[in-house]
Amino acid sequence: MPLPFLNDVTVVVVTRDSAHCLKGLDPLLSQCGRVIISDNASADGTADQAAALWPHAQILRHEKNLGFGTANNRALERVGTPWAFLLNPDCSMTAEQLRELLVVSGQWPQASVIAPQLVGLDGTLEVNYRWPRTDWAALGPEAQGPLCVGFVCGAAMLLRLERFDGIGFFDERFFLYHEDDDLCLRLFQARRPLIVVPSVRAVHLSRG
Repeated sequence: MPLPFLNDVTVVVVTRDSAHCLKGLDPLLSQCGRVIISDNASADGTADQAAALWPHAQILRHEKNLGFGTANNRALERVGTPWAFLLNPDCSMTAEQLRELLVVSGQWPQASVIAPQLVGLDGTLEVNYRWPRTDWAALGPEAQGPLCVGFVCGAAMLLRLERFDGIGFFDERFFLYHEDDDLCLRLFQARRPLIVVPSVRAVHLSRG
């Protein structure tokens, strides 16, 4: 049964030949009542397997590989909740961890994006947040508590959708990679804060 505190968020997962990742997504997606799988013409049965695992999910079956940003945009066009949580298929989180991100989002109503700390399977911290490279060089994952940053990795992002008015989502001229840099830079320049929450750790298999 979906947990009631997740009623205001839609989880969006863009897939491309991601059938081997679906089991890792189940602890979260099975607990979320609103899920959109935006499938980029997978040839390994991803869309069918996702539909069988999560009958409550919307499955967008694209006829060709649209790219990461465009496939996310097609899903975001269908979101009717105040928040959307973008999650890569090679990331895993629990419903309780998503709830923690929502709690932080409620504490910071001006924030546009709330993101977890990404870690590898062995717990190694990834540098998934920083200031824009034009302003400051990343020195490593040092955050001790929630703080504003200039960039968060697009692998796991909680979006407060009202804060994207006038900004838009991903620039569809980017097929794959750096579309998250572009989006975060636009939000940063518009002074719509991005916050990382280091106590919430999402396992990221990074191209796994």
